[in-house]
Amino acid sequence: MFRYETHLHSSPVSKCGSYSVRDNLEFYKEIGYDGVFLTNHFIDANIGCDRTLPYEEQIEFYFTDIEEGERIAPEIGIKFFWGIETSYLGTDFLVYGLSKEWYLTHPEIMTVSRKEMLTMMADDGALIIQAHPFREASYIDHVRLFPYHVHGIEVDNCGNEDFQNDMAKMYADVYHLPHSAGSDNHISRYISRLAGVEFDRPIESIGDFIGRMKNGEAKTFSILIENGQVKKEI
Repeated sequence: MFRYETHLHSSPVSKCGSYSVRDNLEFYKEIGYDGVFLTNHFIDANIGCDRTLPYEEQIEFYFTDIEEGERIAPEIGIKFFWGIETSYLGTDFLVYGLSKEWYLTHPEIMTVSRKEMLTMMADDGALIIQAHPFREASYIDHVRLFPYHVHGIEVDNCGNEDFQNDMAKMYADVYHLPHSAGSDNHISRYISRLAGVEFDRPIESIGDFIGRMKNGEAKTFSILIENGQVKKEI
């Protein structure tokens, strides 16, 4: 099976990220992953730049870690893909498949409603996964669900309690939405558990990933990590 991290943050673009793109890629290569999707917090969330900068400058900053990953992934020997994690009052979505040019030419996504934003993205070919939909935290005042504006649900997130992930799986199954899983990794090899998706053949492109996710071909998995090494499957 070919394994992929779908929810990963790096420093300095994600303000809450602790390790560089290189640190992360080397870690996932060491433990046998075929590829990663870098999904830093978008400019509507916990981004590590001045939020008063013009929109285009914030987008350019956002893509610095992505461009670094694209440059060094062949050297490290791991496949590199990317998306964004966009946030609305603590309700988060992982969006895959749009280009840098798309973001540069759509500043209106910062002012339209969340449903309008997701519809625009989906209409232009994006894959949208609602991340950790039942997370409880001080910065989230209530759960918000968008079952008709996403293509899948993150049913296992390593930052969630087990019951929150169980609720996400129930939600996905009731609405017949494909399952995804991701570590929400902010600390590279120092994380204690990883979650992700696996396929019986490698992902060839972002379009290939989107099609296979929408078709429900992904299988989710989870592993325990100890001292930066795989301890066991769970």
